[in-house]
Amino acid sequence: MSTPVTTPDLTLRLAGPDDAGELFTLQRAAFVDEAQAFGDPFTVALTESLERIHTLLSQQGTLVVCAFAGSRLVGSVRLRTLGPGAVLSRLAVAPDLRGRGIARRLLEETERRARAHDPAPTSLTLSAGAHDPAQMRLYRSLGLAETSRERIADHLVMVHMRKEL
Repeated sequence: MSTPVTTPDLTLRLAGPDDAGELFTLQRAAFVDEAQAFGDPFTVALTESLERIHTLLSQQGTLVVCAFAGSRLVGSVRLRTLGPGAVLSRLAVAPDLRGRGIARRLLEETERRARAHDPAPTSLTLSAGAHDPAQMRLYRSLGLAETSRERIADHLVMVHMRKEL
């Protein structure tokens, strides 16, 4: 019999420039295994600088929703508005807390905030590696549909997804 996995009590809020350091650390921890799966230690999520994250947090049109368990940053996701649509990226969950619904909560909150934005985007898009079936199931369960696939390298296929709002 398996032990039930519990979701920690989470506080969801928008990140500000003062959160850049914690986001930088979380992003590196969360994307190391993906870089290993891709065989590429130079993935964008791992090479993005602290300064770049700080700049993004200061820009109009980009928001980062964070999940905190107590004072610990345990997850984040970015939303960037581009014209009438918005792009989701950098979904990151602390490796020791994966599988507990944090990613789902982050994505649901980010969509809620996107819909409340003035003007609200008409669609959400994202791109993710096709190598993770659980991740693809999560995105589909939230209403994202595959629009195309793109082979980036012999070992890497990206899935492009979209949801009309």
